[in-house]
Amino acid sequence: MVAKSSADLTEDEAELYDRQIRLWGLESQKRLRNSRILLIGCRGFGAEICKNLVLAGVKSLVILDSGDLTEEDGCAQFLAPRDQIGRNRAIASLKRAQELNSMVSISADTDNVDEKPDSYFAEFDVVCATECSSQQLIRIDQICRENCVKFFCGDVFGLFGYMFADLQIHEFVEETKVYPTGRKGEDGEPISKRAKMESVSVSSKNTVKYVPLQDALHVDWKSDEYSKRVSRMDASYFLMKVLQRFRDEKGRSPHPVDRKKDLEYLETLKFDELKKLGVPPEKVPNSLFRKIFGEISPVCAIMGGAVAQEIIRAVSRNERPHNNMFFFNPEKLLGFVECIGN
Repeated sequence: MVAKSSADLTEDEAELYDRQIRLWGLESQKRLRNSRILLIGCRGFGAEICKNLVLAGVKSLVILDSGDLTEEDGCAQFLAPRDQIGRNRAIASLKRAQELNSMVSISADTDNVDEKPDSYFAEFDVVCATECSSQQLIRIDQICRENCVKFFCGDVFGLFGYMFADLQIHEFVEETKVYPTGRKGEDGEPISKRAKMESVSVSSKNTVKYVPLQDALHVDWKSDEYSKRVSRMDASYFLMKVLQRFRDEKGRSPHPVDRKKDLEYLETLKFDELKKLGVPPEKVPNSLFRKIFGEISPVCAIMGGAVAQEIIRAVSRNERPHNNMFFFNPEKLLGFVECIGN
């Protein structure tokens, strides 16, 4: 787990992180400075997460990616130069990532995630997984829970993105504004009507409990509790389920080159998956599948920023993190939080 205390920041660190310290406090910045992060997958989405965490000033970040840089990566992966195509993606991204912040230790690991023993993941304070199958994600999350390691996962498919967080039992400090009421000032005006600058900030400690990924993925949507939610829910969770199954079966995301064939397969998967869940097939319109090909750079930036922000909140224990899923809808182009599996 992240160390609760540490030596003071150096003068260089205090100067570099001055704005952040003003934003979330010195103790929060110290916790960030002591955090060890594992990032699995470094395509466009992973590159955005990497950038934000390195700039925030974590202690160390390991990029684990066994894949090679491709022409397609050029659409959103800004850390790897185009002349590095064909080289391992993690290694190709290392130089530019390090240039973002020389005070962060960044390293590349080219092994396949399946080759890593359980003890490997236990060495980190946070594990963030992208581009993984459901089986891989569930395995890593279980290891993280056993070792009190905070776990995040997510992906970007075209204009669609999602994130899941498992912080187990998470303690954090939350500030709220308190406005005096029922009293009047010297001029007779109620204090509650005065400027917000007269409000008082009150800090309180809170605890929130998270469920494992397996519980969030294997919800009984036919139960009384969840069947009532289906009609009110956005399609994003169920779209995620279909896309994750596509990856589990194909070993890849839907590809623009195979667009026609992949669209047909996605529509077939949708009916089978939603029938199994007990959810009406019209819950996920086929039109959504036309918006999930490739990695769209602005969506990678939005989702990468959202994930990095949640990791920073979790590590710094400052403010309430999302519990437990965040989605970016490809039609509404809006982000929202859902709590699934609780």
